[in-house]
Amino acid sequence: MQEAINFNRLAYFVAVVDAGSFTRAAEYLGITKAVVSQQVAKLEQEVGTTLLMRTTRRVQATEAGLFFHARCVSILREAEDALGELAQGRTRPKGLLRITAPYDYGTSVVVPLVTAFSQRYNDCKVELNLSDKMVDLVADNMDLAIRVGWLADSSMQARRIGSFRQLLVGSQAFAGEIAALSAPIDCAPLPFVANNALREPLEWTFTRSDGEVRSVRFKADIAINTTPAVMEAVRQGAGLSVLPDFLATAGLLAGDLIPVLPEWQLPSGGVYTVYPAARFRPPKVSVFVDMLIAALKV
Repeated sequence: MQEAINFNRLAYFVAVVDAGSFTRAAEYLGITKAVVSQQVAKLEQEVGTTLLMRTTRRVQATEAGLFFHARCVSILREAEDALGELAQGRTRPKGLLRITAPYDYGTSVVVPLVTAFSQRYNDCKVELNLSDKMVDLVADNMDLAIRVGWLADSSMQARRIGSFRQLLVGSQAFAGEIAALSAPIDCAPLPFVANNALREPLEWTFTRSDGEVRSVRFKADIAINTTPAVMEAVRQGAGLSVLPDFLATAGLLAGDLIPVLPEWQLPSGGVYTVYPAARFRPPKVSVFVDMLIAALKV
């Protein structure tokens, strides 16, 4: 067989055998009789075997044609099933979803969503990698990364789906000192817990609603490399620190943490979904991202 078979011709051949004539097969396929006859003749040339015996009254498969017809039916059914599975896969999530996220954001925001996603979609399994290190999505075979802060240039596809505020906070142990503060510079003498997971944990720029900008460089009494641990140190009275709102809000509502100079704002950060470069994304990824966006809007 010198040339590859045109698999579209298999469907024409099967239709002719099933219908018993070129005319009825053409009507079933919605094309002309001449096209069906031509395509089946080319198929016979390609396989080098007579597949049909043609008479004025009827078309009948040869012995080789009957054998080939059975195999073609199986091939076409498998193709139909495969296309059906692909169509279903475009709407129903299935398979293993591998996600990476920062430890703090992943613990407080992503873990509850992973739980809800897993309960809703039984055909999906989830692997969540929590790490403050930049994970290589391609090398580590990740479907999705959730990154928080300020996104560096990358060859990956990224989408900003939300934002978070940074808050200067302290504990009740410093309530008196915090109440006496009137400007960001007044905070500098107070104990400060530095977050070494940040690129610049000590230099902070504050902006007031009237547009005034002030920068302060704190002196670290304690330096810790994870944000949840920084928050716990602040709660225990170690000093002031800057925390993202998605971690600090619960403590502020409970009164364990108190805001420092709330009239002065720190720069907001972004929440991003980052994907390996690909033209299409499977439903498991799209559905999970939709759930994440919905949760951020609440």
